[in-house]
Amino acid sequence: MPYSHHSHSGQYCAHARDTLEAVIMAAIERKIQVLALTEHMPREQSDLYPEEIAAGYSEERLLDIFSDYYIKACELQNKYSSELSILVGTEVDWIRPASKDFIEDLLSKYQFQLFIGSVHHVHGIPIDYDARMFAEARKISGESTERLFEDYFDLQYEMLKAVEPPIVGHFDLIRLKSEQPNISFTNMEGVWHRIHRNLAFIVSYGGILELNSAALRKGLQEPYPNEEVSKEFLTLGGSFTLSDDSHGIDQIGSHYRELLRFAERIGIVQITYFEKGSSTRDTRFPNVTTRTTALSQLQGHPFFESCKGT
Repeated sequence: MPYSHHSHSGQYCAHARDTLEAVIMAAIERKIQVLALTEHMPREQSDLYPEEIAAGYSEERLLDIFSDYYIKACELQNKYSSELSILVGTEVDWIRPASKDFIEDLLSKYQFQLFIGSVHHVHGIPIDYDARMFAEARKISGESTERLFEDYFDLQYEMLKAVEPPIVGHFDLIRLKSEQPNISFTNMEGVWHRIHRNLAFIVSYGGILELNSAALRKGLQEPYPNEEVSKEFLTLGGSFTLSDDSHGIDQIGSHYRELLRFAERIGIVQITYFEKGSSTRDTRFPNVTTRTTALSQLQGHPFFESCKGT
């Protein structure tokens, strides 16, 4: 019964590895029950990442790649339907207010079963790529990490209000490339106010936060979101799902045992997951429902024998 609601493949993502089919086959081998395919949405020319520029990508090429992804994902969903519950979706990137029109056009063009709402850019600059780009964004925020955090959560709030993502991706990604990635947000009044505001809004429309193990894979002490954020979300009545944010077959289920120990420690008792069925949460996706499973049931599943991480 383990799940991953956030995944990428090297076939359609320049900074990932392995084909989409290889990702699905690895998920089957590791006894994943639900796998959401969530390749990145296309972006404008000015928002290409360095590896995309190096590969000669263009805005038009990204649109073609995404179209190819959707066709292949639907094909593989049908091919492996007896072995794995596959949901076809996307990870949308909120970069600026104009992102809203692009996202809505994407959602109207493709029949997704869910999408993840994420923020990877602040001031139009990727904040999770490397320390140099993080510093560039920080400079625009007045050379203040605290102010950059505030700007990040303000941008996230724009995204939440505009598109109400069913799943909110790596909620506190902004800390990844900061000088102190394990710092407490509660010591920064303006930042914590914005975090609480965003979490309360997610609860108000029925959104779900992913517990994302990629932070552990990248050397942080806690997953996304960290303990204090996760506890605040719990207090507000929020629900969590599981994601590995895998970018290749070696990362499927990575650090899930550690992720579940974290969930148990902070008081999470059940995990939400998505599957095909009559809509119970988001009418934009009429053929997808949400269900819950007890954390204790997940912990006893044989899947965790094949997980990496301690």
